[in-house]
Amino acid sequence: MSATAVHSLWTTAATVDPISKIPAPKIEYGQLSPTLIILGAALIGVLVEAFVPRKSRYYAQVFVSVVALCAAFAAVVALAADGYGTTKAHIAAMGAIAVDGPSLFLQGVILLSGLLGLFTFAERRLDPEAHGNRVDSFAAQGASVPGSDSEKAAVKAGFTTTEVFPLLLFAVSGMLVFPSANDLLTLFVALEVFSLPLYLLCALARRKRLLSQEAAVKYFLLGAFASAFTLFGIALLYGYAGSMSYATIAQVVDGSITNINPALADTMGNDALLLIGGAMIVMGLLFKVGAVPFHMWTPDVYQGAPTPVTGFMAAATKVAAFGALLRLLYVVLPGLRWDWRPVMWAVAIITMLGGAIVAITQTDIKRLLAYSSIAHAGFILAGVIATTRDGVSSVLFYLGAYSFVTIGAFAVVTLVRDAGGEATHLSKWAGLGRRSPLVAAVFAVFLLSFAGIPLTAGFAGKFAVFKAAAAGGAAPLVVVGVLSSAIAAFFYIRVIVLMFFSEPRPDGPTVAVPSPLTMATIGIGVAVTLVLGVAPQYFLDLANQAGIFAR
Repeated sequence: MSATAVHSLWTTAATVDPISKIPAPKIEYGQLSPTLIILGAALIGVLVEAFVPRKSRYYAQVFVSVVALCAAFAAVVALAADGYGTTKAHIAAMGAIAVDGPSLFLQGVILLSGLLGLFTFAERRLDPEAHGNRVDSFAAQGASVPGSDSEKAAVKAGFTTTEVFPLLLFAVSGMLVFPSANDLLTLFVALEVFSLPLYLLCALARRKRLLSQEAAVKYFLLGAFASAFTLFGIALLYGYAGSMSYATIAQVVDGSITNINPALADTMGNDALLLIGGAMIVMGLLFKVGAVPFHMWTPDVYQGAPTPVTGFMAAATKVAAFGALLRLLYVVLPGLRWDWRPVMWAVAIITMLGGAIVAITQTDIKRLLAYSSIAHAGFILAGVIATTRDGVSSVLFYLGAYSFVTIGAFAVVTLVRDAGGEATHLSKWAGLGRRSPLVAAVFAVFLLSFAGIPLTAGFAGKFAVFKAAAAGGAAPLVVVGVLSSAIAAFFYIRVIVLMFFSEPRPDGPTVAVPSPLTMATIGIGVAVTLVLGVAPQYFLDLANQAGIFAR
């Protein structure tokens, strides 16, 4: 071939403008503003770590984080007021994100949980001062080996791990995207964005560093395993439907698809890919909510992680993961209802009974609350199984109520201390009601709410979920749920009896006086618990309005 012919080939190829073939992405920045605000603030937090002097970092980080969480919550409220939760609900960001009632409701709950969690992160008055410096719940220097000279030097110099604040914001940003993801790739990216900061946060306890690092390693290994299942499930569903989009997968499932991808025509519609892929993704989500038999990480991680992280994680991760699970089952796989409902029945029953029965044997207050959270995952699954609009709204209400109670309960746990830090062994809590009646009374309110006693948020949530399950044809599940609640009430009331009707031990723990930050967290927790218990109707209506998914 002559040089001129080759040259003419080049010139003809170059005349086609390749850029004009790439469509410009259309991103609705206003509707994605809650997530963008949090991500932006997290990046500012990283810059604060790099450029702000060490003495000022704590105040700068707390300020940036509080402003960001409040601004993002205001953005969620503005979007809801503008009708994006109801009449204007739609799919934004080129099909990647759903802006609808459930996503806005859950984003609001996650942001409020993040704000209360942040207050407990910022607490610096509970431990005695070390070398004239106030200390928080986190290691002086995360990279130093526990007990080493470098750690002692860091404590002496008054270092603090202020990186926890941008890590919290990165986790919150992932959690905001997770329940509103409308394609499988976005779902997986959000899963990793909120999981990785949590693995790090779990390893940063100031006291009991080895236990904390062990918890983080367990969480990381099991979490990576669950993520691999999720990713493999996504690959199989892509092979089945030829698309990552929730809407397209749903169309292939119910047979209404019109444009078939020729490259995948051979595998499209292969039910084995659908069933195995769907099961694997659901497995990954059940790991995140802590349902039996994917719950093994929960007690160890809750016990070993710094208590402020445990509280934040217990509340916000459940909210995000249940939101994603609802969207997957109701938007992508409603055509498979008869396949996934029996499996979910079994998971819900063993989760409710397993969590409640094993909790009776626990002697550590954080492990007890961990098994309690497993039982609550079972109660919430009862609402998921209802497959009705009431099921969705009851789950939303339960998640909102549960998150405030949980963060408040773990905030109280941080107050009861002895020479070794937090006194989490139940025997240490004996007689707490005589030594510090107010703290014991507040903790009793949270425990009664967990038990589902009337006039608390827990009762209103359980009633809504069980009512929806019964109306959806799952009455036997409600019977198991009520039995599990009765078993669970035993160990909650046992703790209350221990606090108020036992003699205080002479070497018992003291109750630290917290700063206004932790007081605000506990106060808001108690207020929400009582308001949602005494007058839940407004919030039930709000959840009901938010109970429709955009498809």
